[in-house]
Amino acid sequence: MINFWDQRYAEEEYAYGLEPNMFFKNTVGKIPKGKLLFPAEGEGRNAVFAAQLGHEVYAFDTSIEGKIKADKLAEKYGVNINYKVGDLVALDYPEQYFDALILIYAHIPTTIRTAFFNHLLHLLKPNGQIIFEGFSLEQLNFKSGGPKSIDMLFSEEQVRSDFPNVIFDSITTETINLEEGKYHQGLASVVRFTAKKLS
Repeated sequence: MINFWDQRYAEEEYAYGLEPNMFFKNTVGKIPKGKLLFPAEGEGRNAVFAAQLGHEVYAFDTSIEGKIKADKLAEKYGVNINYKVGDLVALDYPEQYFDALILIYAHIPTTIRTAFFNHLLHLLKPNGQIIFEGFSLEQLNFKSGGPKSIDMLFSEEQVRSDFPNVIFDSITTETINLEEGKYHQGLASVVRFTAKKLS
């Protein structure tokens, strides 16, 4: 998977465009200025947008090519992002450090997904917020991008199971029209939620 993402992000064009994800763009304004963590952030479009809004931005991915593109984008817009390359556990972020988690198309293999999200929740402060968008199980009916394996897609039921100890402000499954660079184009089915950690 690391080689796959390095190959994709090594292309000159930004794979998912330069603009932030629309759901994230429309909801991040509800989050007070603070420390935001962007897991699986790829080429940095969402992290850079948050930095432009004045947030203290942290991001990580397993792809060095993603970081290279993200750093270029941050430089273009004159902002700083703290972007690391590596696996979540190895990066050793402090617990209860972040004010919000931003999970945009963070598709994790089923074998490690529960542990991955559980670890992220430990990094979030009590009352910390979550913005999430990922492809739903119905995405297999569309050709607009995303994993081709049902094990890496989401349902509302799975999301509720993967994120215990949070209050969901909203959670929906929606059909949307994606216009995000070369690889996210056309009708798509997504699960979206905003939530707050209890403790």
